[in-house]
Amino acid sequence: MELTAEQYARIEPHLPLQRGNVSHENLNVINAILFVAENGCKWRALPKRFGNWHTIYTRMNRWAKAGVLDRLFAELQREQLIRIKIEAVSLDSTIIKVHPDGTGALKKNGPQAIGKSRGGWSTKVHMVAASARCAIGFSISPGQAGDAPEGRALLRSIPELPMNCHLLMDCAYEGNETRQLALDLGFIPVVPPNPQRLQPWKIKQAWYRRRNEVERLFRRLKGFRRIFSRFDKLDLVFIAFIYFALIVEALRQ
Repeated sequence: MELTAEQYARIEPHLPLQRGNVSHENLNVINAILFVAENGCKWRALPKRFGNWHTIYTRMNRWAKAGVLDRLFAELQREQLIRIKIEAVSLDSTIIKVHPDGTGALKKNGPQAIGKSRGGWSTKVHMVAASARCAIGFSISPGQAGDAPEGRALLRSIPELPMNCHLLMDCAYEGNETRQLALDLGFIPVVPPNPQRLQPWKIKQAWYRRRNEVERLFRRLKGFRRIFSRFDKLDLVFIAFIYFALIVEALRQ
C-alpha cells in the first residue's frame, strides 16, 4: 500500500516544511516508511525506487525526536473524535515479541521498554481505543509489567473525554484502585469481577461486548510486521512505528 494524493493532502500541512535542495519529497519518505512498517524489512532492504535508505531512516528518526508523528496523530485523532459520538472506550494491552535484533541498546540511551517474561523478551503495548480504528492513547512497558498499574498511568495521561463515558476492561483491571480511578476521572467502569470476590457486581453485558473493538484495533496494528515483532532497539523508533500505523489507519477511513 502507498498513500494516495488525497490522503497525503490531509497530513501535508502538519509535516515540517522542506527547505533547500531536498532529494526526497515527504510523500516519498512516508511511502518508504510504510513499506518498511508493512513488510517488516530492514531499512537497507528498501527498494531502490524510494532512494537512499539512510536518508529515509534519518528523516523518520528526526521526526520521531521532534514529536512530528505525535502531533500528526493528535490532529487526526481530533478529526475522528469530532465525527464519532464517544459513548464507550476500551482499555487493554497486548504482548509484542522482541526479535534478537531489537535487544542490546546502548546504555547511553537509557532503559528501554523490553523485559523478559515466560515467553522470552517482549514489550507490552497498552491502549485506550474509541473504536476498532481510533485510538485515544497508548503507552509501552516491559513485557512483564502488570496491566493494571500501567493502565492507570495511561488513563491519567489521555485527553479528557465526555463525562459518564463507559470504560470497558477485562478482569486484569478489576481491582479497587483501578475502578476508583475510573470513577474519579468521570468514567463508568464496566469490568467483570473476580469470581473469588465476596461481593461481586453485575456488569452491563451489552456494553461489555464492545470491548472487542480494542482487540480488533490491535489486530489491525499487528498487520504491520514492524509492530507484530519488535526489531527496534530504541523505544523512540518503535513508538514512532506505532504512531505511523495509527495515522495510516486513520487515513484509510
